[in-house]
Amino acid sequence: MLPDLPELVPCPRVPPGASVAVRCVAEHAHQLQVLRGVVQPDAATLDVGAMVTVWHAGGMGYAASADLSPAGLQAAADRALAWAQRVGGAGLFARIALPRPSARGLRWASVSQGPVPARAELLAILAREAVALRRDAKIVHWAATLRRVEIAQRLFLDGEAIADQRFAFVEPNLEATAADGGRSQTRTLGGQYNGLCLQGGAEAIAESGLVGAGERIGEEALQLLTAPNCPSERRALLLAPDQMMLQIHESIGHPLELDRILGDERNFAGTSFVTPDMFGSYRYGSPLLDVSFDPGVAGEFASYGVDDEGEPAHRVMLIDKGVLRRPLGSPLSVARAAADGWRLEGTANARASGWHRPPIDRMANINIEPGDARLADMIRATERGVLMRTNVSWSIDDSRNKFQFGCEWGQLIEDGELGAVVRNPGYRGISATFWRSLAAVGCADEMRRLGTPYCGKGEPGQVVRVGHAAPWCLFHDVDVFGADA
Repeated sequence: MLPDLPELVPCPRVPPGASVAVRCVAEHAHQLQVLRGVVQPDAATLDVGAMVTVWHAGGMGYAASADLSPAGLQAAADRALAWAQRVGGAGLFARIALPRPSARGLRWASVSQGPVPARAELLAILAREAVALRRDAKIVHWAATLRRVEIAQRLFLDGEAIADQRFAFVEPNLEATAADGGRSQTRTLGGQYNGLCLQGGAEAIAESGLVGAGERIGEEALQLLTAPNCPSERRALLLAPDQMMLQIHESIGHPLELDRILGDERNFAGTSFVTPDMFGSYRYGSPLLDVSFDPGVAGEFASYGVDDEGEPAHRVMLIDKGVLRRPLGSPLSVARAAADGWRLEGTANARASGWHRPPIDRMANINIEPGDARLADMIRATERGVLMRTNVSWSIDDSRNKFQFGCEWGQLIEDGELGAVVRNPGYRGISATFWRSLAAVGCADEMRRLGTPYCGKGEPGQVVRVGHAAPWCLFHDVDVFGADA
């Protein structure tokens, strides 16, 4: 059960002219799973602590503590102050005015339309889906999983409570692996790294499609087992929302993170093919491509009211009619870019994986705005193509440009009709040109709100939740291929 955070925390003492922020976080996670027909022990964690930030004499320092007592917070503030004094006037921040939290009295909470069913009812749902997954003896591995996470977070600046947020996350999945004659194929509900994640309660579980999906997932694993390999040639490519999520994430989200563009990740996770001079003029995609940063979408996985540095969140366009407009840059990164002569507008996207990490520039909800094409019409308009669903693998270079992605499920499109199922479908391209081949964007009522808990970045590493709402999208003349396995 999620404990209550204090309404007020004692403000640590800092020297005159200094400021101190305290970000308190409590997180409770609970996972239920039925694995190969056996109910697994509940997995539960509780994590509570605070990050203290001190600004002093042109420097900024961080220190974290699991001790929320006055003495514990004061000790953390003393360590943060020592770091602020050590780096003031040196390093990356020497030339800039360090921004302070701008939120004031903001309250925000995940939307939930009903209570989550009790544990016994949830286990019964998972057990039914697990039985449905194993519809044949060739299904050698099957699992039904539901993980729920509750988070409370409060942000204080110089003793004043400036932001109070509560989150409820739902992470469901089904998985079936079929094997026969030395070959195996896996089919999942939301990808092997969980894509059907939402905020909310019972309504989020319903929207995920968990209930009633077991039979279909098991049947599709069996179909893939006997399907021919995906052909290797150039074809039109029709991507489902659950694969568009990965495409958005890797070839739009990460390349647009401003701290990466400024070089912060170069020695760890790589840099970006995007440079500061591209904003405002670079043709990122076809005129059909509109991409928003929108932490305000109700129920989407990375929605919030204020980021972890206290910047109020609001919707902005990152790409407008195919033209690159602004980066994913926190006020701190924007100030750093300005010191180098680049006048850029940013976003409220400074985020941390927990109380023990400082915020860095991260994706939140990065969404492709819907178009007006219907799925059936996109299929009819395609002479030779492949429809692909559900990511299974990805590889992208250290500038987030050249990529190769694999999917769980493929179907050929011939003369405007869906044809044979194919296994091991994949495609490759270059971010800088792939999005310019976008030929049709699906309509709003056929798009999906999706998300994943597993976006990694930073030194030391941080894994955060991100959201990607996506329609069906059709691309022309793409290099598709089939793996041999």
